[in-house]
Amino acid sequence: MSQSALATLAGTTQSAIARLEAGGTAPSFDSVLRLVRLCGFDLDVALVERDDSDWAQARRLLALTPAQRLDRAERVATQLRQLRDENARDAEPA
Repeated sequence: MSQSALATLAGTTQSAIARLEAGGTAPSFDSVLRLVRLCGFDLDVALVERDDSDWAQARRLLALTPAQRLDRAERVATQLRQLRDENARDAEPA
């Protein structure tokens, strides 16, 4: 669904949706739930037992130099952009 289409359904502007997608605003949980439902989905939230995987990853990152951390972050950002672009291409009409 395009930003414009979602904005129309939500009664807002395309630029407001763009800011949400870019992380420029912090919507309330109720707002997120409403937008998810307008897209034809539902959101299930569950409480699960916490594991320590986040802490283990943080400890591994602390062992890196700042330059190594930056390099890793840039590689991850590149991978995420590639995934986004692939999903956008897959979503295009044939």
